[in-house]
Amino acid sequence: MESTNVQRQTEPEAHITVQDLTMAYGDFVIQRDLNFSIRRGDIFIIMGGSGCGKSTLLRHLIGLKAPARGKVLYDGTSYWDAPPSEQERIKRGFGVSFQSGALWSSLTLAENVALPLGEYTDLGPAGIAEVVSLKLSLVGLAGFEEFYPSEISGGMQKRAALARAMALDPEILFFDEPSAGLDPISSRRLDELILELRDSLGTTIVAVTHELASIFTIGNNSVFLDAEKRTMIATGDPQVLRDTSPDPVVRSFLNRGEP
Repeated sequence: MESTNVQRQTEPEAHITVQDLTMAYGDFVIQRDLNFSIRRGDIFIIMGGSGCGKSTLLRHLIGLKAPARGKVLYDGTSYWDAPPSEQERIKRGFGVSFQSGALWSSLTLAENVALPLGEYTDLGPAGIAEVVSLKLSLVGLAGFEEFYPSEISGGMQKRAALARAMALDPEILFFDEPSAGLDPISSRRLDELILELRDSLGTTIVAVTHELASIFTIGNNSVFLDAEKRTMIATGDPQVLRDTSPDPVVRSFLNRGEP
C-alpha cells in the first residue's frame, strides 16, 4: 500500500512520459524499448554518440514521426492515440528551435517572431508588435527588431530562433543542438539564457546535445541512447551518471573518453 501511495504522489510530476517506444525506418530499428519520464520544469538532455537516434527521438516527441511501437504521453494523454484535434491542442504547447535556427532569411527578426502570433492568435498588429518586442528583449535582442538574420551573428540567430519558439508562451521548449556552431562564450551565454527561462517561466525544456559543457551546465535529467545496443542504457541526472553509472560506455562518454 505504501508503494502505491508513493506512486500516486509522483505521477503528477511527469510532464512527458515515453513508454516502450520503438523508432524505426521501415524494417530498420533505430532504438527500441525506450522508457523514461520528463518532469515538469526539467531541463532534459537527449544524449549519446553519433548516429544513435537523438534527433529522431526529438521528431517523435514533437509529432513529426509516429513510433513503430509504444506511446508518448503529455500529462497522461497519449499523443499518437489522440484524435487530430487533440494532437493540435497538445502541439500548441510546444516551442521548437531547430539546429540551424531555421529563421526566414527574407524576414526581419521581428517578422520571424511575429509569424506564429499572426497564425495562431487573434492579436492585432499593435499587440503582436508588443509581444515580439518582449520576446526579443527576453533573449537579449532588444533593438534588433528590424535586422535580418544575415546581419547578425550565429549566436544572435540562435537567440532569435529561441524568441520565435517562445512566441506562444509554450509549456515545453524543444532544442536540437542549441550550441552547435557557436564559440565557447556564445555557447555559455545561451546555456545561461536557457536556465533563466526555465527558472523564470517554469518551462519544461528538452534538448538534444553532445556538448558536455552544456550537458552539465543546464541538464538535471537525461536519457542516454546507445547506437550499438539500439536502446537506452541510462537515465537520470547527467552529473550523477558521469560519476556513478555502472555502464562504462556512459561513463566514458561523460568523462571525455576517460574510464
